[in-house]
Amino acid sequence: MNSRALVIAPHVQAAVDAGIPVLALESTIFTHGLPRPRNLEVAIEAEERVRALGVTPATIGVIDGRATVGLSTDEIERLPTTDGVIKASLRDLPIAVAQGLSAGTTVAATAYLADRAGVRVFSTGGLGGVHRGAQQTFDESADLATLATLPLVVVSAGVKSILDIPLTLERLETLGLAVVGYRTTDYPGFYIADSGHDIEYAVDSPNEIARIAESRDALGIRSTLLVANPVPADRELPPELHDEVLARALAEAESRGIAGHDTTPFLLDFMQRETGGRSLDVNVDVYRGNVALGAEIALALAGGR
Repeated sequence: MNSRALVIAPHVQAAVDAGIPVLALESTIFTHGLPRPRNLEVAIEAEERVRALGVTPATIGVIDGRATVGLSTDEIERLPTTDGVIKASLRDLPIAVAQGLSAGTTVAATAYLADRAGVRVFSTGGLGGVHRGAQQTFDESADLATLATLPLVVVSAGVKSILDIPLTLERLETLGLAVVGYRTTDYPGFYIADSGHDIEYAVDSPNEIARIAESRDALGIRSTLLVANPVPADRELPPELHDEVLARALAEAESRGIAGHDTTPFLLDFMQRETGGRSLDVNVDVYRGNVALGAEIALALAGGR
């Protein structure tokens, strides 16, 4: 499937062809989501953690106009240390390829490229969702519509609490995206283990998740199975602190007239500053947990568990 636009690393292609478990990993977490040098440390650690569990990591990004599934270590090191790297969602991929740009790929773009490469499981931190005030702005992440068309298993810690979680859950239902909580029916809010909203189904093991995915495929349903994996309660941002800082962040954004695509980075930066970096630590803990669970699910789907 390799072409000038899409490159699948040989070790990833070989694993897919042989039925060896593969886990897709996004690149925006280290191009745009974390500060230097922690971003690169987290990216390298994630790949090492996946390999240690007997799974092939496939970090996905765009290098000089080549959408790549299975970035090399040199390419992973290059993306977060090079100026001018863009953040590419699905709509941006053809532009990045045609113009020879380098990019970190969002959930939507990463999921699309993973599916094109035959990778079945993808771990990320938090999904995009419906933004607050979307009734007026129609501001909704491309992640949702994209995942509704791809038969993947995606592990996340829910959606970030800066979003409108009830509306996001409604949209997931409308789009036909199944959501299961990993050992919980409390829907997580990324920084916090329980967003205060419930989901219907819980699963207890990677094997159970694999069985659901296989049943979906047998039924011919082509939408993503979302696995909501909460951060451990002892690692979450204290809910009282979270709620207080988020309220101030939203009020500050409104007073400054910050709207549209500028809202999310402003709110996340505000959370990081006002929690003394604790929200950043939670971000990393969330990602580590999702990477580990994603690797276990990939093993289960490959018959290794």
